Amino acid sequence: MLSRPDTSSAAATGPLAGIRVVDLSINVLGPVATQILGDMGADVIKVETPQGDPNRDTGPARHPGMSAMHMNLNRNKRSITLNLKNPDAKKALMRLVETADVVVHSMRPAAAVRLGISYSDISAKNDRIIYAYGPGYRQDGPKKDLPAFDDVVQSESGIAALMGQVNGEPRYYPTVIIDKFCGYILASSIGMALFARERTGKGQEVHVPMFETILSFNYLEHLWGGAFDPPLDPGVGYVRLLTRHRRPYPTKDGYIGVLAVNDDQWRRMLPALGRPELVNDTRFATTAHRVRHYDELYGIVAEQLKLKTTAEWYEIFDAIDIPNGPMNSLQDLLHDRYLAETGFFHRYTHPTEGPAVTTSVPVHFSETPGSIRLPPPLLGEHNHAVLSELGYSTAEIHALST
Repeated sequence: MLSRPDTSSAAATGPLAGIRVVDLSINVLGPVATQILGDMGADVIKVETPQGDPNRDTGPARHPGMSAMHMNLNRNKRSITLNLKNPDAKKALMRLVETADVVVHSMRPAAAVRLGISYSDISAKNDRIIYAYGPGYRQDGPKKDLPAFDDVVQSESGIAALMGQVNGEPRYYPTVIIDKFCGYILASSIGMALFARERTGKGQEVHVPMFETILSFNYLEHLWGGAFDPPLDPGVGYVRLLTRHRRPYPTKDGYIGVLAVNDDQWRRMLPALGRPELVNDTRFATTAHRVRHYDELYGIVAEQLKLKTTAEWYEIFDAIDIPNGPMNSLQDLLHDRYLAETGFFHRYTHPTEGPAVTTSVPVHFSETPGSIRLPPPLLGEHNHAVLSELGYSTAEIHALST
């Protein structure tokens, strides 16, 4: 195995400092995972085609190939370009793999086999490698090689139908929830595989199937009576979440988010709403009873909240320790005082793109904090830095990268 040269990762402070990741992924799921690994200190080398990750052109940009989507998914990474259809470029990739701890890709498994970068191909070069990817479906089932994208899996996994139960029309969440959630799970799974390797000395293959992963996520609360065999309730779905009244509540002059969840909180909240007689109403007195009457109860809450202003309700609920908060838009939050005080938004000057904004690392470690060390890279920005470490000359690097 090639020795790993000293790189910029040496300055990293996170729990994964010293770990090298070869990132062959594109779009969202894989780049989310590898950005998390980079934030946690890993040296992430983003291997792109000469045309680059398609997300380089998704969203507003000051210059071609440096879109908002790329900027927000690829910090703490170094970019190199390799045309893997070129046998010499594939050899260069394998030399890079010999120095790595993790390989991440977003190809369908059959495509990885055809390209010669399957787990068996990669592990033959480095048996300590953690080889990770996020396909659409489990790899021991008949759908293993089918394509999958976020919207399709939102439809398949019941998310769109849940939205329909509440709103009367199936809809997707207005976010790529499956790509992002599975990206987080993939990063977490890689971390656990690295921990196992420290104990056993052995690498392994890790795959996070989008469909089964989000379905497990959905069923945590929504399996409901189906958690028993035979089912104890004919319906599937946590009824509190499916009432049409579960939403930011209109007030006299705006909206408010408020929630009581246990008996003690409801005993405080109902009198504050002007309905003290409901405290001992058998329909609402205990969790077991409220479960059968949430639609009615939330309807009452909605009507009462219309009687006062949002500011008045803040004061009332704060005084009785009931969780509440404003209904913010994403635009509002860009200027939120709390987020400014806690440093949530990280402002920096990109070497070519100028003033830029991203979110700070949200996870805190008392001894090994993560950090933002590298700005999102230009396409192939680190070709010479990375490939020269592997012994390639300037002329050879140019041939490999085009």
